[in-house]
Amino acid sequence: MEKYVNRYYLTEVDRYPDTIYCHHAMMGEKLIPEHEHKKGQFLYTEGGVVYLNTPEQSYFLPARHYIWIPAGVRHSIHPSSPEVIMRNLYFPVYACDDAFFFRTGIYPVDDLLMELMMFTNRWNGNIQRDEESRYSIAKAFKMLLPELSRGALPLALPYPDDPRLKKIVKYLDKHIANTISVKHVADHFGISERSLARLFQKELNMSFIQYFTILRMLKGLKLLLDEKLSINEVATKVGYSSLPTFSNTFTKIVGVRPSEYVKHRGVWDK
Repeated sequence: MEKYVNRYYLTEVDRYPDTIYCHHAMMGEKLIPEHEHKKGQFLYTEGGVVYLNTPEQSYFLPARHYIWIPAGVRHSIHPSSPEVIMRNLYFPVYACDDAFFFRTGIYPVDDLLMELMMFTNRWNGNIQRDEESRYSIAKAFKMLLPELSRGALPLALPYPDDPRLKKIVKYLDKHIANTISVKHVADHFGISERSLARLFQKELNMSFIQYFTILRMLKGLKLLLDEKLSINEVATKVGYSSLPTFSNTFTKIVGVRPSEYVKHRGVWDK
């Protein structure tokens, strides 16, 4: 697998506006600094977890999922290991395109999309319009994305600006294994429950429960993938005494049952 060359990645993608750019490579490093593209980016990873940060949110990209990054969205990429393999396709995006292409989102990869993506593994670099066979296949790949990706998964958490909320989310992260209620947090930080609820809704556009639940599932996903813990161990570490409740919540947010991750994680890490 080719090593990732940062300057090549940053300069070549947009050199020709109408080409589709394809790049499969091992990261070889722990960070791709903040940048943006004039093309929309399809990013799928293997061999580890990738964190992707935009100015507004932090995204968590696990195995068997991809993230669509619209043109012009500034982002940095933080893999859990330099051995993470990134599979990228960069597409020109036009005003008449489906609304899907103008929203950042994380989606599961089904078998059809996986087969199409792996077919592009033999390609690297610009695919020109006059390369009829390759360009037609790559263009069809783009056109299928809205059809195969009906619902974005909430595998992202927004950044708070309010100093009080920054301390609160840090507290939640530190006490992820504990049973924590709105009342507990409000009392701990000396504010009313109503004020706390309003703070989450205003700053993060989600409720306290929504935020804490997603935080727990993202932590659980990391423990399953990076630390190879059992489902029971993970459920306990993220504060669930009921395994069925943890499993059902995980499935709702991640789109895959935790048992599927345990079954396939060895395959995805190869």
